[in-house]
Amino acid sequence: MALFELTLVLLLIAVALTGLSRRLEIPYPSLLALAGAGLAFVPGAPTIEIDPELALALFIAPVLLDAAYDTSLRDLNRYRLPLAALALGAVIFTTAIVAFVGWKMAGLPIAAAIALGAIVAPPDAVAASAVLGQFKVPHRITAILQGESLLNDATALLVYRLAVSAALGSIMLSNAIPTILLSTIGSLVAGYLLGRFSLLTLTRIEDAASSTVVQFAGTFGVWILADRLGLSAIITIVVYAMTLARRAPRRMSARRRVSTYSVWESAVFVLNVLAFVLMGLQARSIVGRLAGDGQGEAFVFAATVLAVVIVSRLVWVLGYGVIIRWFARFDSGDRRRDVPSVRGGVLVGWCGMRGLVTLVAAFALPAEFPGRDPIVLAAFAVVLGTLVLQGMTLKPLLRILNFDPDRTVDNEVAQARVAIMQAALDVLSRKTSAAAAVVREQYEAQRLIAENPEDAQAATEYDRLRLYAIKRQRDTLEELRRNGTIGDEAYHRLEEEIDWSELAASPAGSFQPLTT
Repeated sequence: MALFELTLVLLLIAVALTGLSRRLEIPYPSLLALAGAGLAFVPGAPTIEIDPELALALFIAPVLLDAAYDTSLRDLNRYRLPLAALALGAVIFTTAIVAFVGWKMAGLPIAAAIALGAIVAPPDAVAASAVLGQFKVPHRITAILQGESLLNDATALLVYRLAVSAALGSIMLSNAIPTILLSTIGSLVAGYLLGRFSLLTLTRIEDAASSTVVQFAGTFGVWILADRLGLSAIITIVVYAMTLARRAPRRMSARRRVSTYSVWESAVFVLNVLAFVLMGLQARSIVGRLAGDGQGEAFVFAATVLAVVIVSRLVWVLGYGVIIRWFARFDSGDRRRDVPSVRGGVLVGWCGMRGLVTLVAAFALPAEFPGRDPIVLAAFAVVLGTLVLQGMTLKPLLRILNFDPDRTVDNEVAQARVAIMQAALDVLSRKTSAAAAVVREQYEAQRLIAENPEDAQAATEYDRLRLYAIKRQRDTLEELRRNGTIGDEAYHRLEEEIDWSELAASPAGSFQPLTT
C-alpha cells in the first residue's frame, strides 16, 4: 500500500514539474530526473526489484511503438546518411569507448563493459524536442534527431542483448554476427506480417476504448512473441509500428484516433515517471551496498562515464561534419544543400540527453550480472547528468547559435491544406442544395486562407474568430443543460462536436502522440 500511495504522490508531483518545465522552458525529463534522484535520500522509501524481462517489455515496447508510429519514412530516406552515422556509427563509437573505460577503470569483463556502453549509448530526443520546437530550428536537424532516437535504440538494445547473453555465458561474442543477421532479417519480416495481421483485427473494432486496449495488448504481444521466437523484439516492434502508421489511419474513425492518441500520450508520460521513480529507489539500495571504499570509486567511475559519453558524441558528430564538408567541396551545388553546418553539428552533438531506454536497460540487468551495481550507478549518473547539464543549457545554447526560424513544416501544412480543401470543393461542385452551398463557402474560405501561408495575420484572425464563436457555443450549450432544455446525453454529443471544431481551429493545441 505504501508503494501505491508513493506512486500516486509522485505522479501528481510529476504533473506539477511538467507545468514548471513549460514555464521555465526546459525539458520536463530534466526535472523528473532531479526528482527521481531526490528519492534516493528519502528516509523509509521502499526497495523495488523488477524482473528484467518485465522491465524491457513494460517500458520499452510501448515507448518504441509510440516513437516509431510518428517517424517519417520520407525523412528517414532523405537523411539516411547522417542517420546511419548517428544511429550506427555514434552508438558503436560510444559503446566502444565506454566499454574500454569500464574494462580498464572498473575491471569489468569485456562483455559486461560492452553492455554498459550499449546502455548509455542511445540518446533520447524527447528531452530536446520540447525546447527545439519553441525555436523552430532547421527541420533537417529535428528530423535527424527524431529518426536517430528511434534507430539508435534498436542498434544499442541489440548490442545490449548480445552482450548480456555473452556475459551470462549463453552466447559467445565470436558467434554474434550470424545471430545478428538472422535476428534482423527475421524481425523485419515478422514485424511487417504482424502489423498487417493487427490491421485486420483493429478494423473490426468500432469502440474507441476496446480499440485502445487491443492496441496495447497487441504491442506487448508482439514484443513477447518476438522474444520467444529468438528475434529482436526491438526491431520487430519498430517495423510493426511503421506498418500500422502507414495503413491504419484510413481504417480508423476520427473518434478512435483522437482517443488513442490521448491515451498513448498519457501512458508514455506515466512510464517516464515510473522509470525515474525506480531510478531513485534503486540508486538508494545500490549506494548502500557500495558503502565504504568502493562507494567513492563507484562515484568516480560514474562521473568518468558521464564525461566520456558527452565528449564522445561531440567528437563523433563534429568530426563527421568536418569530413562531410570536406567532401562536399567536390560535389555539385544541389547536393551541398544538405551538408551539415558547424552550428548544426554543435546542436546535434549537445542534444545527447539520455532517458528512458538507458534507465530501463540498466534496470533489466539480472541480479547476478557481473559488476551490476557500478554499471547501474553509472547509467543513472549519465541519465541525470545529461538531462540536467545538457537539457537545462539547451535553451541558452539555441540563443547563442541563433538559427533562422524554419517554416518547412508550416509550408507543407499550408500546401497540403490547399489541396485537400480543393478536393472537397471539387466533390461538392455537383451538389446544388442550400446545405451544399453553405459547406462550399466554408471550404472556400479555408482554402483562400491556406493559399496565403505568408499572410500569418489572416490565418491567425481566421482561427481566432472560429475560437471566439466556439466559446460562445460552449456557453450556450452549458446554459441549455443548466435550464433543463437538454439532457446529459445530448449535451455530451454536442460537446464532442464542438471539441472537434476547436481542435481544427487550434493546430498548436491539437492532440499529438508524445516522441521518444
